[in-house]
Amino acid sequence: MRSILRWALYFLFRILTRLTVTGIENIPSEGGCLLTGNHLGLMDGPLIFCLIPRSDATGLVARKHKKNPIIRFIVEGAGGIWINRSITDFGALKKARSYLKSGGLLGIAPEGTRSPTGALIEAKPGVSFLADKSDVVILPEATTGSEVSIKELFKFQRPAVHVRFGQPYRLPPLDRKNKDASIKRNTEEIMCRIAAMLPKSYRGYYADHPRTFELMKVNEDMHNTP
Repeated sequence: MRSILRWALYFLFRILTRLTVTGIENIPSEGGCLLTGNHLGLMDGPLIFCLIPRSDATGLVARKHKKNPIIRFIVEGAGGIWINRSITDFGALKKARSYLKSGGLLGIAPEGTRSPTGALIEAKPGVSFLADKSDVVILPEATTGSEVSIKELFKFQRPAVHVRFGQPYRLPPLDRKNKDASIKRNTEEIMCRIAAMLPKSYRGYYADHPRTFELMKVNEDMHNTP
């Protein structure tokens, strides 16, 4: 079911959008992996799911979307984990941690909700907790164009959508003696890694963060290296 769903979604995105993807080679072929990306709209989850060449890719999805039969079908077909974002959903986070520890790839939107402007908003600290408890590599991902895709489709236009996967990395363990500061540091690192792969208009809350500029310079140097 998962394989059929993935290829059906991939076919639809290729037909209905002008899709470009870079960095697909950065996706770990196996092992626990926490994928973190920006969240522009309902298309993001299905899009990322169908692009990942792994049979164990899934994600955390807001429970409110369970009311939508199409989204529910896709999420449950992909083995997604429903999470109540209005509370600290320990049950969902425990399932997510177990999935990662078992070697699966799990996607999460650190912002916790769709950005109303398309630019990054301040992330929730839950992603840092999950990364720390799971102790897996983190894969940054950045999407552009999906925020207007549904609107353009209704106008019989093929929206231009770009997805970029960055280099996997690991975060330092949380400092138990200075927990709040280390959670903030790790959350900012996660978000700045995403921001550094986005155009300026999408960087939002993290546009002027010094770490974003550092990472942009690193990305530029890597791109220019023969």
